[in-house]
Amino acid sequence: MEVELYKEYTSRVVPALKARHGYSNPHQVPRVEKVVVNTSVGSAQDPKEALEIAVSELQTITGQTPVRTRSKKSISNFKLRKDQPIGAKVTLRGRQMYEFLERLIKTALPKIRDFRGISPRAFDGQGNYTLGVADQSIFPEIELDKIKRNIGFDVTIVTTAHTDEEAKSLLGELGMPFTDRAKPATQKA
Repeated sequence: MEVELYKEYTSRVVPALKARHGYSNPHQVPRVEKVVVNTSVGSAQDPKEALEIAVSELQTITGQTPVRTRSKKSISNFKLRKDQPIGAKVTLRGRQMYEFLERLIKTALPKIRDFRGISPRAFDGQGNYTLGVADQSIFPEIELDKIKRNIGFDVTIVTTAHTDEEAKSLLGELGMPFTDRAKPATQKA
């Protein structure tokens, strides 16, 4: 059983991007390589408990066991010691990646209150896109009455695109709801 988003990519997105960008070979068409979901507990009252909650929530959302991240150096102003556990991350590839993207695009993002689309300016210059999610409750796997604390996380979509324009057209074709930021120039009198 294939994921709907992958079927859509192979049947509709690849031909559309070939026509739009003039690729001669289907292997030139950009694709999503991996999705990295990252969270940090920050300055929680009880960092160990907060990290356990973050790990279990990430595992519920992604369906994969997260890796705990540690601080690289000590920063006394933040009461941070070197090698202290500060967060968790999950790297998704293949089938799990497409399932996660499908849930994110078609289910989770539309559940955000007053959602008008995501910013098209969060590309990194090399075809990768990072989206910040403020609350885990937008995912259908999370039971609202069992949330102990809100966890924000970053979703980084790594593509094989060479430019931000190619990556934006790829993600747009996959259904990512970008806002139109094209505003007319204002004239001064």
